[in-house]
Amino acid sequence: MGKDVVVLLGAGSIGQAIARRVSYGKHLVIADIKLEVAEEIAKSLYNAGYETSAIAADLVNISQQYGDISGLICDAGVSPSQAPIDVILKVDLYGTSVLMEEFGKVIKERGSGIIISSQSGHRLAALSQEDNELLALTPTDKLLELDMLKKIDNTLTTYQYAKRCNVLRVAAESVKWGKRNARINSISPGIIITPLANDELNGPRGDNYKKMINLCPSHRAGTPDEVGELAAFLMSEKSGFISGSDFLIDGGTTASYWYGDLQYMRKTMGN
Repeated sequence: MGKDVVVLLGAGSIGQAIARRVSYGKHLVIADIKLEVAEEIAKSLYNAGYETSAIAADLVNISQQYGDISGLICDAGVSPSQAPIDVILKVDLYGTSVLMEEFGKVIKERGSGIIISSQSGHRLAALSQEDNELLALTPTDKLLELDMLKKIDNTLTTYQYAKRCNVLRVAAESVKWGKRNARINSISPGIIITPLANDELNGPRGDNYKKMINLCPSHRAGTPDEVGELAAFLMSEKSGFISGSDFLIDGGTTASYWYGDLQYMRKTMGN
C-alpha cells in the first residue's frame, strides 16, 4: 500500500515489455477486458519479482487503491482483421480517448503515460486543419458522432483514423496533463513480432506483411523489447522535456511507403 502505481491496460507483448522496464519498485496493476488474461500476466510478472494486481473493471478507482498513479501504459486495441468498424471505433478511438482523459485527472505530479498507437495512423493522407482539430478536441462523449467517421466503409481505414486520432488526442491531452506537471506521449510501432503479428503473417494478408518487411529499410520486423526501450526512456526523467509527441518505430516502413520501395502499396492497393 502507498507505493507509486503503474497501470498497464491491455496485456499484450508490447505492454508487458514496457511494464518490465518501468514497474520495478512500484505496484503494477494489469487490466484487461478478460480478467483471466490479466491474472495470468500478473502471475507471470509476480513470479519475475514484480508486485502486481489484476483487474477487469473500474480501472482508475481500483488502481488508486494501491497508491498514487505515476504511470499509464495503454496497449489495448483491436486490429482491422479482428473486429468490425463499430468495435474498432469504440475500442481504439473512443476507449483510448476516455483513458487519456480520465487518467489525466488523477495522474501524479511528474507522472507519465504512453499510448501505443500504430504506423497505420501515419498512412492516412493529411487531413484538413479543421478535421485535425475535430479529432483532437471534440468532447470525448461526442467523438463517435463525427461525420468524417460515419463515412468510412472498411476496417482498415477505420483503424487508420483511430490511430491518427490517438496521436492527435495525445497532443491535446498533454496540455491538460501538463497542468498536473505530468507528461503523455504516444508510440506508433510498425510490424512487431507478437503472437498476433505471427497470426497476421500467416493469415490472408500475410504476403502483404512479408513484402513490407522485406522492402522496408531495416529488412526485418521489430521486437517488443525495442518498443519497450523507447517507452522506458519516454516515461523516465531523462525525457522530461518531451510531451504531446508521437514516435514512429517501424524500421523505416512508413518512409518507404511514402517515398521508397513500398510506394506501390499506396498507389495500387490503398493500404
